[in-house]
Amino acid sequence: MHPAPSVIVFTTLSGLGFGLLFFLGLGLPAVTGWVAFALFAIGFGLSVGGLLASTFHLGHPERAMKAFTQWRSSWLSREGWCAVIALVLMGLYAIGAVFFGQRWGALGVLGSLFSLATVFTTSMIYTQLKTIPRWNMKLTPAMFLSFSLAGGALLSGQLTWAMLLLLIAGAVQLMYWRQGDKAFVQSGTDLGTATGLGGRGSVRAFEPPHTGTNYLLREFVHVVGRKHAEKLRIISFTLAIFVPLILLMLPFHHILALLAVLSHLTGVAISRWLFFAQAEHVVGLYYGKR
Repeated sequence: MHPAPSVIVFTTLSGLGFGLLFFLGLGLPAVTGWVAFALFAIGFGLSVGGLLASTFHLGHPERAMKAFTQWRSSWLSREGWCAVIALVLMGLYAIGAVFFGQRWGALGVLGSLFSLATVFTTSMIYTQLKTIPRWNMKLTPAMFLSFSLAGGALLSGQLTWAMLLLLIAGAVQLMYWRQGDKAFVQSGTDLGTATGLGGRGSVRAFEPPHTGTNYLLREFVHVVGRKHAEKLRIISFTLAIFVPLILLMLPFHHILALLAVLSHLTGVAISRWLFFAQAEHVVGLYYGKR
């Protein structure tokens, strides 16, 4: 699929923001007053900023509210509800911590759970798509959740958890790339199954469907060269996992912690670009792109 900047910003920032809110809701760190205000401001800023960015990818942003009515069948609607509930619960929890010096535990735990649920429902929007085998696997939500938790641990200053979760996120990312590279072939999808004519013999396109570009080619067919993708994977993994781990092993300093967060954020953004750019939609079969 064509990697729209708004979707990359959305999945990167919201995952990091809700990851931070998850830890804050559990009292990690156990802060109140102005320190709590600063951390919650970062968490809400990233989460809400990411959610707002997602509306720019909608064909009709003015109709975004209608998405909330389809929660029985739509993961997008479930994501919206989880996000709103998480932000409301964490907002109330933040009020207690910032203005009253109180950490209302039950409220924080609920807010943490819904923060994590928001990231999960976001991942399921892509996981459910059988037309994109690279997304349609269990490792997709595992990747979204592991990166969200690792980023949240980094931002909340939970260094031990951050190192452990970075290692987990790195392992999940490597498994996702390995399995994803084989997913399209293993799905058994080809021009014959796509047209329903496979039972009659070998199927091939007589001529290109179009002489020029069209909406499907712009939105669903994006081909990334193998060498180009491999270089970006190395850069992404280095920035998202390796550099933060090295920085966390050094004697603690706020500047090093900031560099670790920025490096991780940049690496995750590159990973998200690849996530969308390498999505092999089956519609590409009609155009000889698969």
